Amino acid sequence: MATAQFPFPLTAALERELTRRIALEYDTSNELHFARRLVRPILTLSDSSSRLGLWRSTTRRLEVSRVLVLERAWTEVVEVLKHEMAHQYVDEVLRVRGEPPHGPAFARVCAERGIDARAEGIPLAAAGADATSRVLERVQKLLALASSNEEHEASAAMRKAHELMLRHNLSSVEGAEARYEARHLGDASSRRSAVEREVVALLSKYFFVQVIEIPTYVARTGKRGWVFEVCGTRANVALAEHAFVFLLETADRLWRRLRRERSIAASERLPYQCGVIRGFGEKLESEREVLRGTGLVWVGDAGLERYYHARHPRISRATQYQRLGAAHELGREAGREVVLHRPVGPGGASSREPPRRLRSGS
Repeated sequence: MATAQFPFPLTAALERELTRRIALEYDTSNELHFARRLVRPILTLSDSSSRLGLWRSTTRRLEVSRVLVLERAWTEVVEVLKHEMAHQYVDEVLRVRGEPPHGPAFARVCAERGIDARAEGIPLAAAGADATSRVLERVQKLLALASSNEEHEASAAMRKAHELMLRHNLSSVEGAEARYEARHLGDASSRRSAVEREVVALLSKYFFVQVIEIPTYVARTGKRGWVFEVCGTRANVALAEHAFVFLLETADRLWRRLRRERSIAASERLPYQCGVIRGFGEKLESEREVLRGTGLVWVGDAGLERYYHARHPRISRATQYQRLGAAHELGREAGREVVLHRPVGPGGASSREPPRRLRSGS
């Protein structure tokens, strides 16, 4: 068994706090996903770097790797924890015997609760050349064309990418049940901004995904944070992640250009950047209106709704108000000229390492 090595001392106090946090996550997941039918086992941190989580039936121990807790995002810790809790549920509540660890009963428990049932960890983008992967490759090529300096060619390429994704999602909804997954956006150590919330609202409306802002924890600092969780098919999640990064970078670039070109107060940054995202949304809406005229009408994905509500059975909604004004209108004008481009990288976002899927020990 591989043993983890840490570049900093893991104090007893930090170990106790991490274990306490895992216990809190266990209790929350038990209430939300398992109707409190699980009895909390012994929760421990293990030294394994090859198994991120493990349910031990004979000793009633649920282990989580220190490598996972200290080196990966807390959202991944929670996913591994829920995966092992599903093993515990099959073992102690359903009392299933004679099936392999990731057999039919386990798969059903995970599907009903929006839990990742996969045990082997591979990058999301290396899952094989299925129909979804081929569609994503075609969208990548169109977004590469959308980086053209020729305005008409760039806009036409982005419009065609939009149409392709719409056609693909319509056919997926009409066909077999799609496979959904979740990915997390944003740095949990920093505050979520009004501009980011504008972007994720746009993603929910035009990129065939569901997005929710969820609380999380930063193990190394001991502080709470917030990230956005994006749910959808692999192709849609990858494109949404790319759009999230691209639009934030674009809003920031346009703001810096505006500041160079005219005198404008720094306090107008958020209204302007929110206006950029609103303007881009208006552009997408006009494109979708044209596609409605050809008979392409998106009415939603019931399978995605089920997956999303299985992961988040208690959802509260809040309304955010953004101050409007001249800067906001300038941003909307600029946003209507934005063309989403650059090919999506292996992990969705440009020049970033693709997120690895997690390996479970059970």
